[in-house]
Amino acid sequence: MAGPLDGIRVLDLGTRIAAPFCAGLLGEMGAEVIKIEQPNGGDFMREIGPFVETEGDPYSLFWAVEGRGRQSVTLDLRNARGQAILRDLAATSDVVVENFRPGTLEKWNIAPRQLDERLVIARISMFGQDGPYSARGGLDRVGIGYGGLLHLTGYPDRPPVRVGVTISDYLTGVFTAHAVVAALYRRDAKGGGGAVIDAALYGSALRVLEWTLAGYDRLGIVRNREGNRLANSAPLDNYPTLDGKFVCIVAGSDSNFSRLCAAMDRGELTTNPKFAKLVDRALNGDEINGIVADWTRTLNATDVEARCVAHDVPVATAYTSADIFADAHIAERGDIVAVPDPVIGDVRQQSPYPRFVGSAVHVPSGAPRLGEHTDGVLRRLLGMDDETLASLRRDGVV
Repeated sequence: MAGPLDGIRVLDLGTRIAAPFCAGLLGEMGAEVIKIEQPNGGDFMREIGPFVETEGDPYSLFWAVEGRGRQSVTLDLRNARGQAILRDLAATSDVVVENFRPGTLEKWNIAPRQLDERLVIARISMFGQDGPYSARGGLDRVGIGYGGLLHLTGYPDRPPVRVGVTISDYLTGVFTAHAVVAALYRRDAKGGGGAVIDAALYGSALRVLEWTLAGYDRLGIVRNREGNRLANSAPLDNYPTLDGKFVCIVAGSDSNFSRLCAAMDRGELTTNPKFAKLVDRALNGDEINGIVADWTRTLNATDVEARCVAHDVPVATAYTSADIFADAHIAERGDIVAVPDPVIGDVRQQSPYPRFVGSAVHVPSGAPRLGEHTDGVLRRLLGMDDETLASLRRDGVV
């Protein structure tokens, strides 16, 4: 079954994560994604480990995941002939996604005003296309720093810590893909023209700060790190278990707390004045969280989960990758797919997300070799012949 974006063509000019991830999400919804890479080396993600040893060079598993679902065309965008080819390719496409510093496309003569007016052009950068910081570069850590998320992550008595993945890159990719689809809808269903989307990396972190800014604006609250707990809710924490794992239990509401007490065989806690109501438990958070931790330490994680599930208490073990692969629910829902990589064969990795009910799980194509599709794409879309391709290759344009 064709995806909802079948017939849409995306040019992915990006490197690293944010822009390519945006393009990849569009591809997983059915769009054709053509990745434009520099002839020498290609996307930097090809050089980031961990690596699998092959008969040739070490092969990046990071690239195997983030490069999937697209075709690779090499094209030197610093070269005038390469720029002309890009403009021609853009004229056959619907979307261009890039994450260079502001001004780079202008320097390369492929700015939005020089491309087809029907294009939806997504411009991802560290600080946006305008403003006093716009010329600065930066990566994910800068995004979560300026976006206010880094300050909130970790424990109050320790330095801030990053989220375990490059979260501002991925969030920006998701938000930008959402905007691209909205712009395509306006163009195609509403009779509008193209659009230029300005997505700043720090902005995605800023957007998910919950009440943080409103609390400062109206109450003067400077929100700080709280670790795994919340000042206004208890019990809630990642609790240690007998087998060295951690389980997250969320039992802040009175009803969930009552059910947790039943799971722990500690029904008397519900009538203790220190714990009877949420406000009381919040004031005595250290004590009630300690009681729950003392209980979880006596059991393996699976037993804690089983007791909580039996009493309808929200619970989750902090899964490792090994736990994810072993989980029956994840397996039955097809949350892991084997992607056929052209270099190392099938690589099991996360499925496209979310899914459409009634449609089979989509398996993306494997991450392409550098320039694997150059000749085919330029022949198919621009009608180039062997002589022209040979000339471009001799001159280092492709």
